Amino acid sequence: MGRMIDATAEFALLPGLKALASQLAEELDGCEDQKLVAGLARQYRETMTQIDAIEGGMDDDDQIATIILRNRESSSD
Repeated sequence: MGRMIDATAEFALLPGLKALASQLAEELDGCEDQKLVAGLARQYRETMTQIDAIEGGMDDDDQIATIILRNRESSSD
């Protein structure tokens, strides 16, 4: 996954969103302050929605898509 600074320098929207999603996921995984989790989760969902809209669906080989599918499956249980 690329870095946000690289995507920003190239003004590449999709790589920037994917880098942001990865960063947000890392922050969510390590977040111990429950007050921050809701905001990070909202940003993460919005970013993932934007990625999905740009890509026109999900690619099974994409790590981000794999996370989305896993989250959808666990939320439907």
